[in-house]
Amino acid sequence: MALSGSALSFNGLSSTLKEFNVLPGSFINSFHKRHHVCLSSVNPNRLVFGKSERGSQLCLSPNQCLKFQMRRLGARRGVKSEDSEGILSSENIALDEQTLEEELQNAIAEENYAKAAEIRDTLKSLHKDSKTEVLGANSKFYNSFRNGDLAAMQTMWAKRDEVCCVHPGLKGISGYDDVIESWNFVWANYEFPLQIKLEDIKVHARGDMGYVTCMEFVKTKGGRWGGQFVTNVFEKIDGEWFVCNHHASPVDI
Repeated sequence: MALSGSALSFNGLSSTLKEFNVLPGSFINSFHKRHHVCLSSVNPNRLVFGKSERGSQLCLSPNQCLKFQMRRLGARRGVKSEDSEGILSSENIALDEQTLEEELQNAIAEENYAKAAEIRDTLKSLHKDSKTEVLGANSKFYNSFRNGDLAAMQTMWAKRDEVCCVHPGLKGISGYDDVIESWNFVWANYEFPLQIKLEDIKVHARGDMGYVTCMEFVKTKGGRWGGQFVTNVFEKIDGEWFVCNHHASPVDI
């Protein structure tokens, strides 16, 4: 569904939309000044929500807690066993990772390859668990997106001035309050739930930072499928992952 010659007003500023396909996030004002938006047409696509071409579920599992038993690592550092188990804070996880990296380099320098292999295995496990958490946070983000759940979206974003959201084809919006207001504005004219499909999901996590890249396909009621290449960046704050950057770039499909 396309609009032609329509005008929108947000926070007292207006934006003229010459022609664009109706996609969530594709028609909001940049908050800075009057400008014109013109996005290319998006071709129809026979995608089915919730399934890939192979029929597998696309929704990721809920966020999982990252648990480590550090008895072996604690013994190596001379830490008492009663203090070396349990759920670690994000600061401790980052510190443990840094320490393990240093121990790995020392083991290699000493040609203690058995110890180096053991440390590598521990680091791999640490990275794998962090990736699972980031994927869980990404799933929560898209659940709120799919359902137009502003309350859930509010809890997903880090409450900082540095957070940034780039809706398809437009300039970035910075600051927690403006980012949340932009989602409220984007969702104003849609019926929920939306149809959303994710493909080519890739995740990276290290320490307190992680990001997900994927192809995002969105279809509104009565509209057509539109595709965006998306990067979602997450930061771990007080043991929980929050969105600090969402960047969606429109792609012809």
